[in-house]
Amino acid sequence: MATKNLSEYNAAKVPDASNMTFGIVVSEWNPEITGALLDGCVTTLEKHGALTENIHVKTVPGSFELIYGARQMTLNDGYDAIIVLGCVIRGETPHFDYICQGVTQGIARLNATNNIPVVFGLLTTENMQQAQDRAGGRLGNKGDECAVVAIKMAKF
Repeated sequence: MATKNLSEYNAAKVPDASNMTFGIVVSEWNPEITGALLDGCVTTLEKHGALTENIHVKTVPGSFELIYGARQMTLNDGYDAIIVLGCVIRGETPHFDYICQGVTQGIARLNATNNIPVVFGLLTTENMQQAQDRAGGRLGNKGDECAVVAIKMAKF
């Protein structure tokens, strides 16, 4: 369980993002959650100076496809950072484990083999309530956290 509010951070430690361009790949699966993550992410990027026209959003059908979407964005030299946003909720089959492991390994591989940081914004929760808590609920919004991480990594 998250031990802190995902939306709390020291804004003074976040670099200015006004000259940065961001790619965001968001899963269409669990749209009430991924839509909230995307809203938080974009709002936080803009709060730190990112221009609306420098935030490019692409959708993919599910969380596993986040890897392909992020990879395609790494091929465009115009991004300072890429953010992937998705949500997988545990069900009754091992599908959850395969998807979570695959996406984690795929994003890790992209970070190890490319010059553009890819920020991992995949919620992996036991139930819908946990996802809601992390998508603007009582634990804040993981999208906010991902935006701050992307700005910091782009400046790295």
